[in-house]
Amino acid sequence: MRKALLVGAGGMGQGWAKNLAAHADQVTLVGWVDIREGAAAAAAEKNAISVAWTGMELERAITEAQPDFVVDVTIPEAHHDVTLTALAHGIPVIGEKPMAHSMEAARAMVAASEKSGKLYMVSQSRRYDNRIMAYRRLIEKTCGPLGILNADFYIGAHFGGFRDEMEHVLLLDMAIHSFDQARFLSGADPVSVYAEEFNPAWSWYKGAASATCLFEMANGLRFTYRGSWCAEGLHSSWECDWRTVGAHGTALWDGHSALKGAKVTGTEGFHHATEALEEPITEEVSGGIAGSLEDFLHALDTGATPMGECHDNIKSLAMVFGAVESATTGKRVQITV
Repeated sequence: MRKALLVGAGGMGQGWAKNLAAHADQVTLVGWVDIREGAAAAAAEKNAISVAWTGMELERAITEAQPDFVVDVTIPEAHHDVTLTALAHGIPVIGEKPMAHSMEAARAMVAASEKSGKLYMVSQSRRYDNRIMAYRRLIEKTCGPLGILNADFYIGAHFGGFRDEMEHVLLLDMAIHSFDQARFLSGADPVSVYAEEFNPAWSWYKGAASATCLFEMANGLRFTYRGSWCAEGLHSSWECDWRTVGAHGTALWDGHSALKGAKVTGTEGFHHATEALEEPITEEVSGGIAGSLEDFLHALDTGATPMGECHDNIKSLAMVFGAVESATTGKRVQITV
């Protein structure tokens, strides 16, 4: 049984508390921290979650609760300090996306993981989806060497609150999911990006809620992302609508449950003959943050490298900040980790 310390008692923090409680056969929540006085205790009571220690001070919580790992569900600007504090005490960390509010902070967090020799993993929860795993298998069966990967994201999201005031709201708050999915599906890392942000006249966001990004990936693949958070009607899936094209065929996923592929079987005629391929969606992993937690615990138990391990996840974060820099400067940007 491993002891968890949860940091952050907002909506997502409460979701993680429930996630930990659902894994009571492997985890016990020994402490809950939030910088707002009484917030952790109130959240525990609201959700009927038993926790022995609540308070505002992370250092004190580590000393008194003696956790085996820390779950960081704070705002992005706080991830750096929470993660470095835990790792300095020799405590592994699983944190929410995005890893950090800047590449400088993210690099320091990766360095701290290396120095401590302890695992730091980012919960890139949309990888834990049986549909995207089936789509990746379909791509491998259908496409051959990849050349084109397209993702379309169109949702009219009326959040209210802080997102309505954010700069780069789509790229900073949402696009990392799609960028990370592109790396997961293609097995390729980013080289460069040209991006444009814009805000349609009807947008209810202060910052740019729409963007188009063209990434060059390490294997020559071009990944195109088109997205908007102020697109009313006929929404895409939150997982995007995907098309993958390779030397041998094409695979599609609508982000829901529709998966289909067409693989070339002949070399004659104006359109070469193709064979329709399908891939079953099988039960492989728990979805979302449950999958992230289970992957993290498995890594702690076995020493295996989980998805979202910081050395890998920082590459997805670099795509975000590369796109923001390109959109700001109007120039193609080389992506460096």
